[in-house]
Amino acid sequence: MASPSLALSGRVAVITGASSGIGAATALRLARDGASVALLARRKERLDALVSSITQAGGRALALSTDVRDARSVKEAAKAIAGELGVADLVLNNAGLMRPTPLDTHPTEDWEQMIDLNVKASVRVVETFVGPLLAAAKAGGPADLINVSSVAAQAVFPNFNVYGATKAALTHLSRHLRAELGPRFVRVMALEPGLVDTALHDGNTDPGARAWLEGARNTLTWMSPEEVAGIIAFATALPRHINFQQLTLMPTQQA
Repeated sequence: MASPSLALSGRVAVITGASSGIGAATALRLARDGASVALLARRKERLDALVSSITQAGGRALALSTDVRDARSVKEAAKAIAGELGVADLVLNNAGLMRPTPLDTHPTEDWEQMIDLNVKASVRVVETFVGPLLAAAKAGGPADLINVSSVAAQAVFPNFNVYGATKAALTHLSRHLRAELGPRFVRVMALEPGLVDTALHDGNTDPGARAWLEGARNTLTWMSPEEVAGIIAFATALPRHINFQQLTLMPTQQA
């Protein structure tokens, strides 16, 4: 499981949205590189399977059934992580929801859920783990906060209105957090992926968005979650004085 260099040996990583996609792939990669990983998501059975894969390969992992939209749930997870793994010094703020829909169809439930998860829950995760991150940095080690945003934070796509707005908010939040935390050696990065082959797209009900995505699958080579995880592993293994503050990661063919 572990790479020869064990570039992340001794690190304690917290990953939200860890049950699939970028979260699950990153959990496997960081564990392979020596980190202990805390996996947060609602689907406990998937987390347990992931923990089994990691531990069987010699890694260390903790599954925590957590709803990041609920303050008590996040606080309980943080307490368990501190008790079981130690001080969290790497946080991948990855849980998110994408529901592209024209606003004139009044998709109230969809946009409320996106704001709740993509913005409010993301801020809650930062607020919960900023203390351990600052403590790790003060002790002289690396400390990383990676907020998973989207290329939609920068580009404009029809019907991706509220989703794009939530991701723009997360990117801009990251800029402000870097100004606050960077001087104290906590690295903050807004990671803005383009098309990645994950389940994020599966819940799309808007015909226009579905047609566009299906066309993109047939004409473009999408990134895999494992490839994105490799970028995260690389960025967090850098010397602590080097910070990718904002990284837009795109398939070469995606305009």
